[in-house]
Amino acid sequence: MNIEHHEPPGDKHATIEIAGIDLNFQGFDPETRTPTGGKLAKLAGFNSDQRPYVFQWRHDGDLEELRDQEEADLSNGTRFIVAVADGTNRIAIEGESFDWPADEISGAVVRKLGRIPSERGLYLERTDEPDRLLDDDDVVKIRKDGIEQFRSGKPQTWELNVQGKKIVSITPVISVVEALTRAGFDPNAWIIILKIAGQPKRQLSVGDEINLRAPGIEKVRLTAKDVSNGEARVAPSRDFALLEVDEAYLEGLGYAWETRSSDGHRWLIIRDYPVPDGYAAKATTMALMIPPTYPQTEIDMFYVYPPLQRVTGGAIPATEATQTIGGRPFQRWSRHRGSVVPWNPQRDNVVTHLALVESSLIKEVGE
Repeated sequence: MNIEHHEPPGDKHATIEIAGIDLNFQGFDPETRTPTGGKLAKLAGFNSDQRPYVFQWRHDGDLEELRDQEEADLSNGTRFIVAVADGTNRIAIEGESFDWPADEISGAVVRKLGRIPSERGLYLERTDEPDRLLDDDDVVKIRKDGIEQFRSGKPQTWELNVQGKKIVSITPVISVVEALTRAGFDPNAWIIILKIAGQPKRQLSVGDEINLRAPGIEKVRLTAKDVSNGEARVAPSRDFALLEVDEAYLEGLGYAWETRSSDGHRWLIIRDYPVPDGYAAKATTMALMIPPTYPQTEIDMFYVYPPLQRVTGGAIPATEATQTIGGRPFQRWSRHRGSVVPWNPQRDNVVTHLALVESSLIKEVGE
């Protein structure tokens, strides 16, 4: 004989929320104030054969497992986690233990479970190495033979060098406008260049953002958009064309550049080329010898005028020779590609060679 349970007339049901292990909750009406674990699993779309785990996320932060016929007391919490898993794994957040129905867990879920605010750092504790700082999208594989422990820490900060001035951000992504404004620069008055170690320089616009978590970010350099001494500008020489990607790159960075046939060679000449801190000059004229069969033939070495010198003094290796270009003695930097990553005409060009130039200049001042 089936006995139906009727709730008192006028007794209202409490709205509940159910989520999977992603903790993206959705609202449900359980049609009762005492839903069983089986009822909650059914609301979540599971059948009894799947034998899902059902947890009540209590107001006090605990996860309490509910058996199939066990009734939930909604006064203790109206949020539930339902998931199918081979078993549960132990984790601890801020010293509080949980049974978690999955083999992995994301930083975002740990934050939600532990109620850790976004402005605080989240760490995975380690005994034989430094604790690992986690981003929200990081996923941690939970050990079967122990317990993964998570903790919060002081707010994580990121630094950015803007034209020699360091600013500190409490968020890993900062807008170009905020970065320049905080450094004391008008964002609309400058050509903005982002330097990342091992990569070509990249021009930014005022609408861009900078991800400070990206490896190798070094600094933002600024070049005035319009500098005039009152004289009429002389049109740059264009004795020969570069690749389209080269010209777009040079124009995008705002460089004053020209191509000239001089002294028996073809030259790309970049005026006011900025150099890293550590040299006596802030900028130089940069010259690259462009072979007639470029890009099939590689660009080799680079040349500067006036010669570069370290602030600390001392000779710079393999820069003793000079090359006359347009009547001026340019300092030759004998820097060559190694055999590990040789020149590839399908990939390499002025852009990638300037990345080699940049890394060579940085190496000599240890910046």
